[in-house]
Amino acid sequence: MAGIRFAPEESPDPTQQHPPPQQQLHTFREMASDDERSVAADSWSIKSDYGSTLDDEQRHADAAEALSSAANFRAASDYNSDKDEPDADAMTSMLGLQSYWDGAYADELVNFREHGHVGEIWFGANVMDTVTSWTKTLCIGISQGHTPNHIHENKPEPAEQDDKYLSCWSVLDFGTGNGLLLQELAKQGFADLTGTDYSEGAIDLARSLADRYGFSNIKFLVDDILETKLERQFQLVMDKGTLDAIGLHPDGPIRRMMYWDSVSKLVSPGGVLVITSCNLTKDELVQDVENFNQRNIAMPQEPNTIKDQETHRGFPPFQYLDHVRTYPTFMFGGSVGSRVATVAFLRN
Repeated sequence: MAGIRFAPEESPDPTQQHPPPQQQLHTFREMASDDERSVAADSWSIKSDYGSTLDDEQRHADAAEALSSAANFRAASDYNSDKDEPDADAMTSMLGLQSYWDGAYADELVNFREHGHVGEIWFGANVMDTVTSWTKTLCIGISQGHTPNHIHENKPEPAEQDDKYLSCWSVLDFGTGNGLLLQELAKQGFADLTGTDYSEGAIDLARSLADRYGFSNIKFLVDDILETKLERQFQLVMDKGTLDAIGLHPDGPIRRMMYWDSVSKLVSPGGVLVITSCNLTKDELVQDVENFNQRNIAMPQEPNTIKDQETHRGFPPFQYLDHVRTYPTFMFGGSVGSRVATVAFLRN
């Protein structure tokens, strides 16, 4: 979406970067028509194994003309620069506006009703499979009391044992879109599943697909993560691309701060937040959390309950837990990176 992020050379873990400019999503400078909006979605997403909203390959060629070039690159020496320069992550795009998603999901709902297409799987089916299986292992490890460094060293157990551990995890997927991520989590053994999206069209589509594939137990609600009306907390909260879209809003920097304030209230103490991003590297996500932690500790708190007082007694809200290390990597400019980052954070 934005430009490549080069990792510092001293970083011990391979960090994620983004593909060369010809594979980057270009941002819009002006409001786009419905056709341009559809082309933009095609350029950012990957064709789904379930089906696609694309009519033909010509739409891919049209994307080059419909989108304006905005790929930005920073050298490795500028990766952690304190210079006052525009944040590429905050570049405005139609993908940051609710009007875009309302139109996109209205189109996908029509395609589903007329042709049976489920729409796009953001980041692709392989990434979704990786996220769900990795998250399953993560949650089972936590349920078994393993420390973060040893979570993924668990010995395989029978499927019925997995269900025993996972059935008690309450799961929220905000910005759920067509809800397919929740369907895959249900296949892994999670049972208490809720999906929210601020687009009514997305929720209509998600409900229709869940009914079609026999997942009517998944709850879907219209809700804006930045102004959430949810009154419960969840042990597992999933974000696959929502933070990316929020960062592309014209008020992206402010909305990202609102994002962390809201999300922190939805993850129960001891719960896990899993973020998958194609616009932020693992290190950038960790830094985003660190920035929020520092703001939270420095900000005077006015807790309403004893529980709130204990929560805000100088402890950072989140800590880094783990990240996916198995995504395919590529070499670019002498550095190794991947096109997607998935990072888990523990709610203290």
